[in-house]
Amino acid sequence: MSTESTIQLIIYRNFKYQNLFEDMSQLLMGSREGEKAPDPYALANGLIELAGEYGFEGNLWHCFLALCLANHENAYSVSCEIRGDQGGSLSRLARQDFAVLLQLYKKDIRILDKLTPQNAIWSELASFKPAEDTSRIFNRRIRKRILELSVSLAQAEDVDTFAGAVSEFYREYGVGKFGLNKAFRIVDERHTAAIEPIVNVEHVYLNDIIGYELQKKQLIENTERFIHGKAANNVLLFGDAGTGKSSSIKAILNEYYDQGLRIIEVYKHQFHALSSILEQIQDRNYRFIIYMDDLSFEESELEYKYLKAIIEGGLGRRPKNALIYATSNRRHLIREKFSDKRELDDELHVNDTVQEKLSLVARFGVTIYYGSPDKKEFQNMVKVLAEKHGIQMPEEELYQEANKWELYHGGLSGRTAAQFITHLI
Repeated sequence: MSTESTIQLIIYRNFKYQNLFEDMSQLLMGSREGEKAPDPYALANGLIELAGEYGFEGNLWHCFLALCLANHENAYSVSCEIRGDQGGSLSRLARQDFAVLLQLYKKDIRILDKLTPQNAIWSELASFKPAEDTSRIFNRRIRKRILELSVSLAQAEDVDTFAGAVSEFYREYGVGKFGLNKAFRIVDERHTAAIEPIVNVEHVYLNDIIGYELQKKQLIENTERFIHGKAANNVLLFGDAGTGKSSSIKAILNEYYDQGLRIIEVYKHQFHALSSILEQIQDRNYRFIIYMDDLSFEESELEYKYLKAIIEGGLGRRPKNALIYATSNRRHLIREKFSDKRELDDELHVNDTVQEKLSLVARFGVTIYYGSPDKKEFQNMVKVLAEKHGIQMPEEELYQEANKWELYHGGLSGRTAAQFITHLI
């Protein structure tokens, strides 16, 4: 086998780490005549850095190839994500690539020790053991999935087994950034909207939000209908500050991520890119929540018109795999003035102006109110959080200190209760 084989790859081209892939393949299979051999020390460094980033262990060459396969969005991998391997020309072409990749997978990197004679570097990388402190790992789910795929591919004896392991991985977990991540943000990239993964997402769950059982129930019911392909509504969570609106949406994501739920955070100034975002996700086998936090508009801001058109009323249909979940401290998202309702206002058709502003809220089929807790509910929040964090304090003293805290730190709310507990810790 020569480096000519990797050049003949059809579907699996242009990996994220293409240079490392090409140089490692060249080192393992031998350089073509007149071609300069890659630096083995630099390549070892590249594998070690990836191991540190993802928390890889065992054979780092196997882990790297598994990462390349898991992260490569192409016609075959995306079709497997949606329907599994359906055979046909696409499947046969993919198997030609898998034959090449299987041979690469079977290469023993320990033979490269001859290129670094003073150190058995490659033998170390063939059975790599990470440091016990894995705090640098940005996503343990990704680590677990890549390691599982790496082990499955190592056990493959032929191309059919290799292809089966890869296609099953795509079917179960998906592929690329949407398969390996659960939360995303929008970045402007050469005048287009690019969807970029968010590495660290707060690990909050519904049980961590004390109280608001009716609100959580409404959110769960709507979300479960959505992920099961049934009719579901856009949702607006509104109410007082610090009551858990944003935390509830983060918790929903964490609860239903394993069932294919993903979230894309969009800011107000990015609403013009909503159409582009929806086009990018409409054919993927996931359910996407378009998340808009702290949503409100001043009278002079017109971005809400983009949002209205996307939610309902534009010529293009919103894809069935996307819903909008928004939070706001305002019940009516667009700031209104009494002058909007005065007949003497300069506007001739006053009622039209008012309806224009109210129609945005009406486009959210579910509106859920999060009000500030009363004193008893606040004390219960404090008590539950104190027990959860192992704080030993007489109940009466705990409540007294909590009442003092909330008087100077934002009033009665779940956020204030959590901040008080953090202060005690």
